Amino acid sequence: MKDTLGVLLAGGAGERLFPLTRDRAKPAVPFGGHYRIIDITLSNCINSGLRKVYILTQYKALSLNRHIREGWTGIVAQELGEFFELLPPMQRTGSNWYMGTADAVYQNIYSIGSEQPKYMIILSGDHIYKMDYSRMMAHHQETNAEVTLATLPIPPDEVSRFGVVEVAQTGEILGFQEKPASTPFRSPFNPNSVDASMGIYIFNTEVLLKALIADSENPDSKHDFGHNILPNMLGKKKMVAYSFVDENKQQALYWRDVGTLDAYYDANMDLCSVSPTFNLYDKSWPMRTRVRQYPPAKFVFGEPGRTGAAVNSVITAGVIISGASVSNSVLSQDVRVNSYSDVDASIIFSHVNIGRHCRIRRAIIDRDVHIPEGTVIGYDPVEDKRRYFVTPSGLTIVTRDASLFENPVDPEFMERY
Repeated sequence: MKDTLGVLLAGGAGERLFPLTRDRAKPAVPFGGHYRIIDITLSNCINSGLRKVYILTQYKALSLNRHIREGWTGIVAQELGEFFELLPPMQRTGSNWYMGTADAVYQNIYSIGSEQPKYMIILSGDHIYKMDYSRMMAHHQETNAEVTLATLPIPPDEVSRFGVVEVAQTGEILGFQEKPASTPFRSPFNPNSVDASMGIYIFNTEVLLKALIADSENPDSKHDFGHNILPNMLGKKKMVAYSFVDENKQQALYWRDVGTLDAYYDANMDLCSVSPTFNLYDKSWPMRTRVRQYPPAKFVFGEPGRTGAAVNSVITAGVIISGASVSNSVLSQDVRVNSYSDVDASIIFSHVNIGRHCRIRRAIIDRDVHIPEGTVIGYDPVEDKRRYFVTPSGLTIVTRDASLFENPVDPEFMERY
């Protein structure tokens, strides 16, 4: 991995996670109370021995930049040439922001050239999974590939959400389709599944840079890896598939795209179960993040009807549950839940204060929100839609400016998100 440069794409707008991405980049959205989404991929990098990583940012990147600067730049040995370095759009190749995933890498071609890596691994900062990239690199080298795609099996009825590949028995890639309505492709190893691209690619650097330069000169290109770079390489470069090896060590492969509110909510709720599918407690594959200094969590009062308690929940530092009941929920740092309140099946971001006699169910409360005494959320869909953002599944999102979603809500706006 010493000859490898990682490029982590973290500049997406994350529209499907709105309103959680109204004020922050998608990779900066909290996950599991203690982490940000991007921490999962960065932890994979550290655990894989990948210590040279460019992080490409763009939209609403302030909190993401601060999180990387304060939590990740000191982990690697800069005196040994290691780095986790933020690269915003610098317009060195033109006057545009990043116009696609491939263009984002192309616009940083000078920074890439300064490192002169033999290999490049392209990563995304908005998925939840555990993967040893050094295993994929070994496969890339053993097969003498010029391009390697990480793949995982999916049901045929889900292909519209993924780039899908046709794989030969030898492992070489014969075809590529980006989010087709349907596909004739089937996995050679399981005829009931389709091999989907995970958005993780290894390239020989020379091969990638030539492809990026050619793509930049094509005015009809979307400048995207899935739509342009990979399909254009078919039959011209040796492309192989690498079947995902899950370091999560569960019976079923765990890879989640938490790009929608419901998917994000479900992934967090899984962490509250007795035996969560995604294991944050595996000492052999530690998850890292920026650690902020807060006092320990505290549970106070034990009177009848006023007992501070939490069950089947993830509770982080600085939380005070004062005579309230919390169940099946994820509470980030510095949250206070006051007496006689009940919080169930909810995600509470940091610095939230929930007043007395509140009832909250199936909600996501954004950071710095004060919930007034007696507030009820998640029990009356009609009332919730008047005051908050509510998904079609009935999940309620409360932001610092809840008035943004007061009636009348534009139906086209709601349908879009």
